[in-house]
Amino acid sequence: MGRSHGTRPTLARVADLAGVSVSTASLAFSGAGPITAETRDKVLAAAAELGYSGPNPLGRQLRSGRSGIVGVVLGDQPGRAFRDPVAVKVLDGLVDVLGAEGLGVLLIPGVRTAAAPHAAGEPAPLPVVDPLLESAAVDVAVLVWGVLTDDVTLAALQRRDVPVVVGEGGRVDGAPLVALDDRAGTAQAVRHLQDLGHTRIAEITLPLDADERSGPIDAARLAQADRTSTRHRLEGVRDEVEPVISWETPASLVEHGRDAATEILGAWVPETERPTAIVAHSDLLAAGAVIAARELGLRVPDDVSVAGFDGIDLPWLSPDVLTSVHQPLQAKGAALGRAVLGVLAGEEPTCTTLPVELVPGTTTGLVPADVRPADPQD
Repeated sequence: MGRSHGTRPTLARVADLAGVSVSTASLAFSGAGPITAETRDKVLAAAAELGYSGPNPLGRQLRSGRSGIVGVVLGDQPGRAFRDPVAVKVLDGLVDVLGAEGLGVLLIPGVRTAAAPHAAGEPAPLPVVDPLLESAAVDVAVLVWGVLTDDVTLAALQRRDVPVVVGEGGRVDGAPLVALDDRAGTAQAVRHLQDLGHTRIAEITLPLDADERSGPIDAARLAQADRTSTRHRLEGVRDEVEPVISWETPASLVEHGRDAATEILGAWVPETERPTAIVAHSDLLAAGAVIAARELGLRVPDDVSVAGFDGIDLPWLSPDVLTSVHQPLQAKGAALGRAVLGVLAGEEPTCTTLPVELVPGTTTGLVPADVRPADPQD
C-alpha cells in the first residue's frame, strides 16, 4: 500500500496501525526493552506499510543528551595523518570497535600552525585551534597522539566539558590512557645494533613538540621534549648509548627521514666519523634514511644499518625489509575504542600499556669491517 501522497508518516501513526502504544512502537525501533518478537514484527510491518523509516535521529540525540559521535583528534593536519600507515591502522581498530556499537567518528584537526616547518633558532608559528574543537557536537574526544604540557587542544575540550581518551600521552586527570612500551622497545633496537658491533649510532627523531623544527638536537633542545612518545624513544636510545648525532624532524614522513639522513651521512658529519647505524623513531623516517643512503652510494646494511619503529608494511622499499620495533597498531586503536565505551558507560578510567617487539630485517648487519676494533689475537 505505502503512504498516500502528501502524508508524512509518524511514529504515532505506526503505533495506531500496529495497535500498540507509541512507547511500545519506539521500543521496537530501539531494539531495547521488554517487547516480544511478535510485537516488534507487527510494528515494523506497519512502518513498512506507511513508509516510515524510524524515529528522527536528531530527536533521539536530544532526548538522550548524546550525539552518538566520537571526535578523533589525529593531529594538526589530518591529510598528513592519512599518509602515515600507523595512523590509518590505529583508526581502523578504533572505528571497528565504535562502529559495532553504532557510534560515528568525526575527524578533528588539532592545533594548526600558520607557517611551514622551521629550523632551530627560528621563532615558532603561533598555534591556531581548529573551530571544530570549539563547536563540534561530540560525546567523547580521542587524543590519538597524546597531549603536551600546555595543550590548547585539551584546554579547548575541557572548556566544553568534553571527556577525553588519551593515546600515547601523559596522564590527564579523569581520562583513560592507552600507552605503549616504546621506551623499552627503542632500547631493544639500540641493543640489537650494539650486538652487531655498532658504536657510532645516530638518531632520527619524531617532533619534540608542536614547533615542527628540523635540525640537530643539542642538550638544551633535548630538555624541551614535550611529546610523550618522542620523549620515551629519546630515553630508550639514551638508556643504551649516547648517539653521535640526533636529528629532529617536523613529522613522521619519508621525506623528512631522507632529509635528516642525507645530512647525517653526508654533509654534516665527516666521512671518517660517519655513523655506521641509524635508529629512527618511526618506520617512515627509517625508510627515508634507507633511501638517502642509497642516493649517497652507501650499501644497506654493509655500509650503514638502519632500524625503525612501528612494524608497518613497506613493500615499495624492496629489496630491503626494515628492521623495526613492531607495535600492535590495530589493537591500539581497538583499545582506544574500548576506552571510549568505558567513558560513555561511566566506568573508572584505566591505563593500558601495550607491548612491542623487535623484528630484525635486512637493513641491519655487522658493523663495517674497516671500523671494527682490532682483534687482540691478531
